[in-house]
Amino acid sequence: MTKSELIQSLVASQPQLDQRDVELAVKGLLECMSNALQAGERIEVRGFGSFCLHHRPARLGRNPKTGMSVQVPDRRVPHFKPGKELRERVDQ
Repeated sequence: MTKSELIQSLVASQPQLDQRDVELAVKGLLECMSNALQAGERIEVRGFGSFCLHHRPARLGRNPKTGMSVQVPDRRVPHFKPGKELRERVDQ
């Protein structure tokens, strides 16, 4: 599901809401979540899951085209852990 499909789904399920308002709400929510992760905070949505950052240390990689060794710097990557309720719903 893309962001535009999510917006259309919400508008269809909530006819009293204007599409522009739903679009602003979804974009605002995603922006807040991005800002929180950027600041190193953890995001937890009960029943859905949690987002946090994992640290990947620097490592020695290989360029697949040339086979040469390349130093890959360390980085922080977002990680999603589904909640119990979401896991159960998906498993059914």
